[in-house]
Amino acid sequence: MVTNENTQAGVTRRDFIKTSAAASIGLSAGLMATSNFAYAAGSDTIKVGLVGTGGRGTGAAVNAVESAPGVEIVAMGDLFEDRLARSRKDLSEKLGAAYKVTDNTAFVGWDAYKQVIDSDVNYVILAAPPGFRPMHVKYAVEKGKHLFIEKPVAVDPVGVRSIMASSDLAKQKGLGIVAGTQRRHDPKYIAAMERIHNGAMGEVLAGQVYWNQGGLWNHDRKPEWTDMEWQVRNWLYFTWLSGDHIVEQHVHNIDVANWALQSHPIRANGVGGRQVRTDPKYGHIYDHFAVELEYPNGARILSMCRQQDGTTRFVGEYFIGTLGTSDGNTWIRGQNAWRYEGQTVNPYVQEHTDLIESIRAGKPLNEGHQIAESVLSAILAREAAYTGQAITWDEILNSDQDLSPKTLAFGEMPVPPVAQPGITKLSRDLYAHSL
Repeated sequence: MVTNENTQAGVTRRDFIKTSAAASIGLSAGLMATSNFAYAAGSDTIKVGLVGTGGRGTGAAVNAVESAPGVEIVAMGDLFEDRLARSRKDLSEKLGAAYKVTDNTAFVGWDAYKQVIDSDVNYVILAAPPGFRPMHVKYAVEKGKHLFIEKPVAVDPVGVRSIMASSDLAKQKGLGIVAGTQRRHDPKYIAAMERIHNGAMGEVLAGQVYWNQGGLWNHDRKPEWTDMEWQVRNWLYFTWLSGDHIVEQHVHNIDVANWALQSHPIRANGVGGRQVRTDPKYGHIYDHFAVELEYPNGARILSMCRQQDGTTRFVGEYFIGTLGTSDGNTWIRGQNAWRYEGQTVNPYVQEHTDLIESIRAGKPLNEGHQIAESVLSAILAREAAYTGQAITWDEILNSDQDLSPKTLAFGEMPVPPVAQPGITKLSRDLYAHSL
């Protein structure tokens, strides 16, 4: 990930807020699909290119085809040939005639993303490890492609600012960008947030957001793998690739908190550590975080996430207002009590439906700033725990932190040390050496 040319100096919190949660609700609600799918611009074919053919990328390709008529998967690319082959087999079996990838449109290697984007595609799914996302988004927007980008969209402030710049360029070009924060496209959440923003809970003053669960997958290292290959194949466990699990996974819940409060945190203070996953095969990330996020109105949100085997799973949100409480998606309790009784959709499909409908209507959605803001909120929380310092929004937004290697190539690459509160600094370069 090399994105230095898109950094912006001296950005204030007010400068950074480019999108409105209320507008997001209106767009999503207005584009909500029905069983009689319709669009304004006829039956033009959506030709999809997939970059990153792991489980989420493969699933997103299926979701895209399910989301609307006239969607085809025509090009695919991955760093690794075995992952590409496995995904091609899976998609060809699941998608039938909608799968149109040939050997000539299946690409492997560090430049596979360019080859996919340069193919005859008009809609690109970006699902490679998040550390590569800013570089991939920048190239795709410059080439004039509509984008579905998996979250998170960056792992450090330099990457976030690159995404912001690419989002601005996409808006100028009339290109759509939707991120994989599927709760933003779920009618339950949309209905609840509309009521919260209209005052059903009064002023939101506090809340908790959680993603607590057991451990995830890990691939044992093979003798022939270089350091780089081992890290990329186990990208979850390296901050330069995943952002740590508070950014890679818990960003969903932090995004919901931002949505409810129609803002982003202005300060974070918290703790975290590496308590259970201490084996070197788990890279250098933490396995738990607990961070307090302070918002402009004085509200405090507890952000908690954990990946430890044998522990209780709980994923969700809870908000407290002056007139009631809510889980942010199915109910409000208090003097304006409400429970959702509307339609249920698959939000992983709906997010593609909304993007495709907006493209065909000539009014492409652009969630670039919105997802960049939520990802930076998660990075803010991570850095508060990593450094042991209370960190402000302006400090993280304007930070020169760039976690990416200087060269992307297979070879030696030592694992950075585990972050130590009181020692680790916000301004740091994990790979200052040349690889």
